[in-house]
Parts: sequence; C-alpha cells; structure tokens
Amino acid sequence: MQYAYRFDKETLLKISKGALIAGGAAVIVYALQALSQTDFGSYTPAVVAICGILINVAKEFIKGE
Repeated sequence: MQYAYRFDKETLLKISKGALIAGGAAVIVYALQALSQTDFGSYTPAVVAICGILINVAKEFIKGE
C-alpha cells in the first residue's frame, strides 16, 4: 500500500545528493572568494595547481564513474 506525502529511499538519496552538491558549491564559492583575497607569495603556483587538482577530483566524484 502506498501512502501519500512520503518519499521512498531512492528519492531521499537523490534529494540528499542534490543538497550535498548545492551545499558543496556554496562552500567552494566562499572558499574561492577567501582564496582570491589571500596573498600566497611564492607558493601561488602550488596553490593554483592544488586547486586545479581538487576541482578535477570533485568533478570526477560527482560524475560517479
């Protein structure tokens, strides 16, 4: 018997994944704003490389393959 106004487990997982992606995006935007205002001096090339790697890792994680 199906009840109205209820979510099944698959729908809850989809909603949770969407919420995590949206929340993650907000955190990334906040962090990038803070990073853009920070002077890393001679470490700037390393920070840029690490940020590029982290963006690629996040993309692959979201893609799920």
